[in-house]
Amino acid sequence: MITAQPQSFFAPVRSLLAFVLCFAINRENLPTASPHSVPSIMHSSLANISFDGNLSFDNIQHVAKDFGNIYHLMPSAVLHPKSVFDISSAIKYIFDMGSTSELTVAARGHGHSLKGQAQAYQGVVINMESLNVPAMNIQAATLPYIDVSAGELWINILHESLKHGLAPKSWTDYLHLTVGGTLSNAGISGQAFRHGPQINNVHQLKVVTGRGEIVTCSEEHNADLFHAVLGGLGQFGIITEARIALERAPKKVKWIRALYSDISTFTKDQEKLISSNDSFDYIEGFAIINRTGLLNSWRASFKPKDPVGANHFISEGRILFCLEVAKYFDPQEYKHIDKDIDTLLTKLSYIESTVFMSEVAYLDFLDRVHLSEMKLREKGLWEVSHPWLNLFVPRSRIHEFSEEVFGDIVRDTSNGPVLIYPMNKSRWKNRTSLITPEEEVFYIVAFLFSAMSSSTGKNGLEPILAQHNKILQFCQRRRLGIKQYLPHYYTQEDWKTHFGTHWELFSRRKRTYDPLAILAPGQNIFQRANSYVRHWFST
Repeated sequence: MITAQPQSFFAPVRSLLAFVLCFAINRENLPTASPHSVPSIMHSSLANISFDGNLSFDNIQHVAKDFGNIYHLMPSAVLHPKSVFDISSAIKYIFDMGSTSELTVAARGHGHSLKGQAQAYQGVVINMESLNVPAMNIQAATLPYIDVSAGELWINILHESLKHGLAPKSWTDYLHLTVGGTLSNAGISGQAFRHGPQINNVHQLKVVTGRGEIVTCSEEHNADLFHAVLGGLGQFGIITEARIALERAPKKVKWIRALYSDISTFTKDQEKLISSNDSFDYIEGFAIINRTGLLNSWRASFKPKDPVGANHFISEGRILFCLEVAKYFDPQEYKHIDKDIDTLLTKLSYIESTVFMSEVAYLDFLDRVHLSEMKLREKGLWEVSHPWLNLFVPRSRIHEFSEEVFGDIVRDTSNGPVLIYPMNKSRWKNRTSLITPEEEVFYIVAFLFSAMSSSTGKNGLEPILAQHNKILQFCQRRRLGIKQYLPHYYTQEDWKTHFGTHWELFSRRKRTYDPLAILAPGQNIFQRANSYVRHWFST
């Protein structure tokens, strides 16, 4: 990292270095040095630690890549832990080396970071999927829960809990992510309006701090650490175990889509649904710009309620908004579920001819994105760059945001979906590290685009990044009060702006739990050592 340099010599060039590194990293030009360029003393000292798992210095290039496929930072070693003590031993050893070492540590789950957040340049990456303890254990009591390893995938937790007729309350849209990864951010989907994000539905955690200490924490015990690591971007400790709240799982899902032609009616109906006690169980939405044959593409999975009207609907050249909702039910409720849905739909003002419905198993609904992944993999379109931009937009500014962004900056959505749906802040715990807008209702607007590395057209990486930059500049210029979700900034000043009044608490927690800034260097928030500066001055 290059921010907060204590030496006065570097002060005049700090801004220049930030500028240079910004472009160097985005161009993937940061040298991916081999582990052998790291002083051999670091290799030998780490290699002398006894692990239940193993520490690897060879064939580790895969951890210098993530889902974003934009940053590629080569570590010195990869730890494949078999126990929590493996993680504790590695971090404690580095902590005890003090300022004589520049080694950092990053926890990597399923590799779905977007901008190198789980990478550690010349540091140690911990492969959390190797941590298979504890084995999943369900307690089906009055308040049921499941104990899991932080390296467990949510899809596996779903399969296991469904055996007991149970399931976690809140999800992400994509389930092939690790528990530790989503809890370090938030974990949001269409259930968040009711249950809050995944970080709201955790009873207890086991954490290894930046000192190497193993700490069990909850609302009642070590509460400050508990709230710090939830949404804490990996800055205060590595989550190794979690106790996740469960609820009774439904069997079936009625899945519905309908279109709107203006943002005002669309958001009014969304906000009506999330504020009602009698509503759908899942509420999302997305923006659609200049898409040809949209409704025909839905027919493979959905049936139109009005086939004739749907056949005559034209989407090309228009800005449309799709409401996507779902109602969960069990077979014994089948007789009245359609009536219940019709009652809810009659309160909404969508375009009548655009209602499409589908009935699927609960498991298939939650794992729906994985089916799209499989199709993209077959076409060779999954291992590409994913320059995603996720924003929380205050309710009072969503129309202003939409008018500029969807009316001028983003001309079509052929590069990927643009999600847009509201959430209630009152459903989110206010003591975690996660930052949201100040207003009670805010929207997630997520530009989930894919970029072709060989393309020089609008679907290339550079044009998409330039488009995102225009969106951010507009938000800053108009002072919309947005907050980034899965944030990434290049300077500590930008991070301070992001956290606002919460920065003092965030930095105090860092001094308490990771005083040497060993953890999560890829977030680029705190300074471990001068490794980046030294490297760039020496080349």
